[in-house]
Amino acid sequence: MANLPHITAILAMSADGKISTESAKPARFSSPQDLAHLEEQISLCDAIIFGANTLRAYGTTLTIKQPHLLAQRQERQQNPQPINIVCSASGNLETHYSFFEQPVKRILLTTQKGKENWNININRNDKKILFNDYLIIENKNKKIDWQPVFKHLKSININRVAVLGGGELIASILEKKLIDDLWLTVCPVILGGNQAPSPVGGNSFPQSIPLHLKRVKQVGEELFLNYQIIKN
Repeated sequence: MANLPHITAILAMSADGKISTESAKPARFSSPQDLAHLEEQISLCDAIIFGANTLRAYGTTLTIKQPHLLAQRQERQQNPQPINIVCSASGNLETHYSFFEQPVKRILLTTQKGKENWNININRNDKKILFNDYLIIENKNKKIDWQPVFKHLKSININRVAVLGGGELIASILEKKLIDDLWLTVCPVILGGNQAPSPVGGNSFPQSIPLHLKRVKQVGEELFLNYQIIKN
């Protein structure tokens, strides 16, 4: 849609379809090749979005460091780093993460209640700017309303967005048929476990979502699959 940015979901999973051993725990199977792939993909974007559990699990964001990727961004007249948008409807986040020290612009995407909760959590004696801005767009059920969110991002010249997880966040956007394509890394490991989260968590969809395989790339033992989301 012309009034929305191009939205790509990027994630890695084990060979048995798990993204970690349990919710809010960092994945321990990413390889240097997968991290390089992720850095390359986010370098194309104006903003990245990830959920509160992803922030809790890692405490940091992946910044672009490769000189050729930074040079390409400069040629495209993009900022050195994409805007980092943390999605937390509750606003219940800690302030000690290294993320808040990294050289990126940070936006908290939340609800009105979430912003109130966040303000309560902030140490008011702390002079640091933790989030540069807030984006509050909620529906009548007091949940984040995704289509107006992305319309707003497009209106401020954010034309490419990467969604990095977790699974419930991706599911909530995918359910609204807003994701355009998917990069999925299949890693050579089996995690097992009935409670281990999958790439798309949350409730099941009313109907299955078909995909079109655009590209397959193999690097070592890993497969990088690029799917287009078929929107009916």
